[in-house]
Amino acid sequence: MLLLPFEKTTSHRKGTRLGPSRLIEGSLGLELFDEELQRQTYKAGIHTLSLPPSGRNAAGYFPKVRAEVSRLLGKGKTVFSVGGEHSLSQATIPPHLERWPDLSILHFDAHADLRPTHEGSPFNHACALYPASRQAPVVQVGIRSVAEEEAHLVGAGKVTTFLMHEHRDIRALTKKVLRSLTNTVYLSIDLDGFDPSVVPGVGTPQPGGFLWHDTLDLLRSVVSSRKVVGVDIMELAPFSDDVSSELAASKLMYRLMGWMLA
Repeated sequence: MLLLPFEKTTSHRKGTRLGPSRLIEGSLGLELFDEELQRQTYKAGIHTLSLPPSGRNAAGYFPKVRAEVSRLLGKGKTVFSVGGEHSLSQATIPPHLERWPDLSILHFDAHADLRPTHEGSPFNHACALYPASRQAPVVQVGIRSVAEEEAHLVGAGKVTTFLMHEHRDIRALTKKVLRSLTNTVYLSIDLDGFDPSVVPGVGTPQPGGFLWHDTLDLLRSVVSSRKVVGVDIMELAPFSDDVSSELAASKLMYRLMGWMLA
C-alpha cells in the first residue's frame, strides 16, 4: 500500500489528508481471516509505504508519486494507492499506462471528474480522470453528479459512462461494464461512489450510490474475469467520532487484495 496523504482542492468536507492513516487504523477492526475467501490474505505479504507531501503543491508532489509508483511496478509489485484527494489518480495511473498499453480504467465514483480544469487548476479533484480519459478507455460507474461544463465529455470519446439512475440493475450493469473493459484493468475508486449510508466519511458525498454487496458483486466480477494490475482508493474523509467509513474502506481493500490473489 502506498499512502498518499495529500489534500488541496477538496470542495465539501476537508480531511482527506487523514484518509490514509485512518484507513490503516480502520484495518485494526478487521479479522485477518476473510470469511468469503476462507483464507488469511495478509500471509501473501502486504507492505505499507508512506509518501507524505512536503506541502500542498500538486505540481511538485505528483511527479514524486508517479516516480514512486513506477519504481514499485518495476520491482513487480502490485500497487494499492490510498489517498488523499482523488486528483492523486493523475499521478498513480500514468505509470500503469506506460507498463500496460492495453489498460482500461474502471472509475467508481459519484462524480464524472472529467473537467479539464477547475478553479484555475488542472490538478483539482474534479479533474481526476480527465488526463487518463485522453489516453485510455475509462468506464465510469456510480455517476450521479455531472457539471454542465463536462457533460459533453460524459459517454464520449474513450469514456463510457453508466449513470447511476439509469443502471440500477447490478447484474445487467456488470455485463455492460465487462463488455466495455479491456483485458487489463486499473481500478480507480472514489469512496463517494458508495451511498453515504455505507461510507459517510468522504469529501463530497452524494445520495443514491452503491450499496455494499452490490459493489462487491460488481468488483468481484471484474477481478475474476480481468487482469487487475493496480488500484487506488481515494477521498476518505473520516469523522472523529465514527469509524464506519475507514472500516469499510479497509475491508474493501483487503477483499480486493484477496480476490486478486485467489
